[in-house]
Amino acid sequence: MSEASRTETDDQGSPVRLGPVRRVVSLVPSLTEAVAATAPQLLIGATRWCTHPADLVVERIGGTKNPDVPRITELRPDLVVANEEENRAPDLAALRAAGIPVWVTEVRTLPQALASLDRLLTVACRLPRPAWLDEAGAAWEAVGEAPAYVRAVVPVWRRPWMVLGRDTFAGDLLHRLGVAVIHADHPERYPAIPIGELLATGPQLAVLPDEPYRFTATDGPEAFPGIPCALVSGRHLTWYGPSLVRAPAVLTAQLRAAQRPEDPQG
Repeated sequence: MSEASRTETDDQGSPVRLGPVRRVVSLVPSLTEAVAATAPQLLIGATRWCTHPADLVVERIGGTKNPDVPRITELRPDLVVANEEENRAPDLAALRAAGIPVWVTEVRTLPQALASLDRLLTVACRLPRPAWLDEAGAAWEAVGEAPAYVRAVVPVWRRPWMVLGRDTFAGDLLHRLGVAVIHADHPERYPAIPIGELLATGPQLAVLPDEPYRFTATDGPEAFPGIPCALVSGRHLTWYGPSLVRAPAVLTAQLRAAQRPEDPQG
């Protein structure tokens, strides 16, 4: 007997009419990894930015900001998974107009991420709750109380410089690891702030992820003379999915390495 159609609501409270979900297109790298780690047979399409798992073989349907809507429509997915921050509303509206169910996630905090992933997988896709999701929750519970906070600027782009502001998932993870994001109370979520103004805030640390802008040892730290710089994994800082299992350990090690005093020369 075939599964009856049903209407569920996504993270934004929008109704999504769902039948059996056997063909999924993902427009979000972290959601691609989440579905692939849980039920890889469901994925038929993903963006070119969906780099995990590394052996994923599906049709590439453009980028997160410029998906190939006609091609997605031709693939006839049972569900397209998207995110309110990463994907553009006009693209999602065009997919809905073509009769394709679109499930939109909204993630600003770790608890919201864990709940959103659970609903996507168990409610929208009707899958069993995956073990990795429980492992992710346990890994972050084990972090416990954060140590004394270090005041940090967290650039996510340069030319122009843009930093984490209010109400961001990455900012919430850093807060749990003892990093006080200096611009966490800024009116904008990703404000553009000149480097001079960033330095004037007196940061004790600059946290430089390798995505969305790829900061490296030779591209970024030179702008923060005399300030420790933590080069961190953007995937573990900004992705919500299986990467959350290892994220506390990976990010803690990278943050501590930047703050560790230099060994005395002798």
